[in-house]
Amino acid sequence: MQFKLDVISILPTDLAYIAVGLNRPEIRFNRLLHFPRMFECFDRTETRTSYPNLFRIFNLVLYILIIIHWNACIYYAISKSIGFGSDTWVYPNVTDPHYGYLTREYVYCLYWSTLTLTTIGETPAPVIDEEYLFVIFDFLVGVLIFATIVGNVGSMISNMNANRAEFQAKIDAIKHYMQFRKVSRDMEGKVIKWFDYLWTNKKTVDEREVLKNLPDKLRAEIAINVHLETLKKVRIFQDCEAGLLVELVLKLRPQVFSPGDYICRKGDIGKEMYIIKEGKLAVVADDGVTQFALLTAGSCFGEISILNIEGSKMGNRRTANIRSIGYSDLFCLSKDDLMEALIEYPDAKKVLEARGREILTKEGLLDESKEKLGSGGKNVEEKLERLETNLDMLHTRFARLLTEYNAGQLKLKQRITKVEKKVKYFNSSDEMSDGTNSADEETKQD
Repeated sequence: MQFKLDVISILPTDLAYIAVGLNRPEIRFNRLLHFPRMFECFDRTETRTSYPNLFRIFNLVLYILIIIHWNACIYYAISKSIGFGSDTWVYPNVTDPHYGYLTREYVYCLYWSTLTLTTIGETPAPVIDEEYLFVIFDFLVGVLIFATIVGNVGSMISNMNANRAEFQAKIDAIKHYMQFRKVSRDMEGKVIKWFDYLWTNKKTVDEREVLKNLPDKLRAEIAINVHLETLKKVRIFQDCEAGLLVELVLKLRPQVFSPGDYICRKGDIGKEMYIIKEGKLAVVADDGVTQFALLTAGSCFGEISILNIEGSKMGNRRTANIRSIGYSDLFCLSKDDLMEALIEYPDAKKVLEARGREILTKEGLLDESKEKLGSGGKNVEEKLERLETNLDMLHTRFARLLTEYNAGQLKLKQRITKVEKKVKYFNSSDEMSDGTNSADEETKQD
């Protein structure tokens, strides 16, 4: 249907002016059939533009201008029908040199239409009934336009401030909690500054919440585009399988630390590894002042502790205090997320552990005797894991078989019930026929 309208709208009806000699502008009415395409264009542009609110304002202004333009054209047509200059309401006589040229005609009608539709008034009063009816209609349209403008602008402003309002609600809730719990002024100020940093640097968006409606493939592509190069900087993940890296980038979680915050302390159990996106971290002594090293963007730490390498002299504990200098943006990968991803990539797990052992050996942090002792226990753990996996598979298969058995029993019972009903029906039919035959025999005997 739309294709037919498009074809009709491009027909060169203007040629009728030349071919037939018609001097009627109505023959160009087919151009208005393009109008639905304008709405389609607006919908697509609003979806694709990076500034949807500004585009909605532009749409609203454009609609208003189109309505004012059409109303001006109708006013001019009515004035022409009634007669130019026939009364004070219609357009003045075109024989007057001040009102006889095209620019003045259009500007005058546009001015009249704007005053009427905006309900400002200050236009000549109508004289005849037709003029009264048209002005009444215009006032009603003007009221609807005004209500539409107020509603749309209010909705746009609300949408533009929605993120700010939601963020402010979170801050107010935190403030109320800190006041209720009588948190110290210094801590309260630190929390407020942290929120202020998030808002100023546009870090208030929860990435997982934003991307949760996307399909897995698109979400993975975005994560690869944003985080893959960062993950490749980690020593143990260099030259890993592409599939494993895709799994891991989906599990990276951004974290923001305030000035002076400890990311980890010496002796803590390592459950996460960190990659620095922005900011600087200092490796400090126990006093928190003496600085041993400086970590900048692209650096990472904690990757060895989440692999559970047997024979590591560090074990799973942190060997240094790491503190944030200023505000720092980090990516965090938890041990549980890594192990969950490695379940599907057992070969990659072995490669990562071997690479981790090489790093520990170079740094002199690998106890080979403990590694050999731990390998036996590790084999037992692997066997137990395989046994658990097999048991889970057997349990799943048994549950499936039980479900199929119950479904079969139910169908069998339904079939038996149908057969019983049919048998009862046939028995009752036979009894009725026997009774009828005996009645006929008695009648004959009588």
